[in-house]
Amino acid sequence: MSVGAHGLGGLPVMVLGAGPVGLAAAAHLAERGVDFVVLESGDEAGAAVREWGQVRVFSPWRFNVDAAARRLLEADGWQGPDPDGLPTGHGLVDDYLAPLAKLPQIASALRLGHRATGISRLGVDRVRTSGRESAPFLVRAHTSEGVVQLRARAVIDATGTWRSPNVLGSSGLPALGESEAAAFVAAALPDVLGADRETFAGKRTLVVGAGHSAANTLLALAQLADQEPGTAVVWAIRGAGAQRTYGGEEADALPARGALGSRLHALVDSGRVELLTGFGIDSLEADGERVSVTAVDGRSVAVDRIVSATGFRPDHSIASELRLDLDPVLESTRALAALIDPNEHSCGTVPPHGEAELKHPEPGYYAVGMKSYGRAPTFLMAIGYEQVRSVVAFLDGDVQAAREVRLELPETGVCKSDPESSLGAGGCCGTPEPVAARGLATGIAGGLLAAPLPLPLPLIEASGGSGCCDS
Repeated sequence: MSVGAHGLGGLPVMVLGAGPVGLAAAAHLAERGVDFVVLESGDEAGAAVREWGQVRVFSPWRFNVDAAARRLLEADGWQGPDPDGLPTGHGLVDDYLAPLAKLPQIASALRLGHRATGISRLGVDRVRTSGRESAPFLVRAHTSEGVVQLRARAVIDATGTWRSPNVLGSSGLPALGESEAAAFVAAALPDVLGADRETFAGKRTLVVGAGHSAANTLLALAQLADQEPGTAVVWAIRGAGAQRTYGGEEADALPARGALGSRLHALVDSGRVELLTGFGIDSLEADGERVSVTAVDGRSVAVDRIVSATGFRPDHSIASELRLDLDPVLESTRALAALIDPNEHSCGTVPPHGEAELKHPEPGYYAVGMKSYGRAPTFLMAIGYEQVRSVVAFLDGDVQAAREVRLELPETGVCKSDPESSLGAGGCCGTPEPVAARGLATGIAGGLLAAPLPLPLPLIEASGGSGCCDS
């Protein structure tokens, strides 16, 4: 095993999070024979995925499995699901992540019920420079049996952003009265047609947000309204129009994602979904039975329930004692920010990137996956797979492999994710310049374009396509 950049070869690489990207990192580490430990806060691998398990992803199975993970699984006799099928979140866990986590080389390193709460250097706080790079990382985690502290030579933080959603307030601060109205607010992707049905049946629900999670919920609520009298659906967005959410529709390179936008567009045009544009939320006031939601411009709407689908933000607090260089806008690394700025890029125009763009002034610490993108909504799971392949190669001393990043992404049909910029000529980009033409290698072995945000089961057939922006 290579000792990598730190000369701390006797210590493992610590992977935080056992979701798709975290376990992909574990698979690459296992293939290279690099000692590692995986800490997962939940009681199973893919615990966060399980929370939206009732919904189906856009991409077929052949794109949802990391290359190294597939090699390890197939060597153990695993026969994957139909490569053209579209898995649900439950399917991703049951048929992929759970078998991967049970492989001996990964199971022996997996620590469930370990919630990382702090990362530092042993005996060295953020201020001290002398001896910093030679000091092991110290990872503190809470478990059912108390607090433990573990040492590592490097840390790959794949904890994601699922548990740190954005607030409803359009200013970035919680709306006035938001905490007092919490009982009326559901998090993104509730199980509208299943476990949460009674919460929404016969109620007037306001869905807030302009991304795919909002679209999924709106479609499910519209279907519920067909089945349950008195169910009404209201949709609030800050932008002047909904073209960002509709996407490329027929022009989208991903048919399933294009169908999502087309169906939502039709629901709005028919009046089955009431659309409120330019509706930046300022305050909420609950009266015991309903909640009144007031916009910055003074308009208000009274509803029975709210679904907050306003996206997510990274929580860097566990790394507060490390030296991070974060972009002041996106909260990604500065090098990555220019490549993923949602004012300039959609999912399909983000160039390949890896260890070089993810590194911080703190050598050996990397935030990967959704967390690496900060507040940018243009992340694809395949990007996370390529990130960890590159990072693991670097930690194993294979700098050439780390620098040879490869990724090919389709266009969304919307050049930018800024709501105002997607108006006008339909928001369609046309056919993008191929990645290779921009001087970047194309193609990735396996794991291409998995979709982190899903489509409700009853609302789409297995029509193929792959990938989606998470916003």
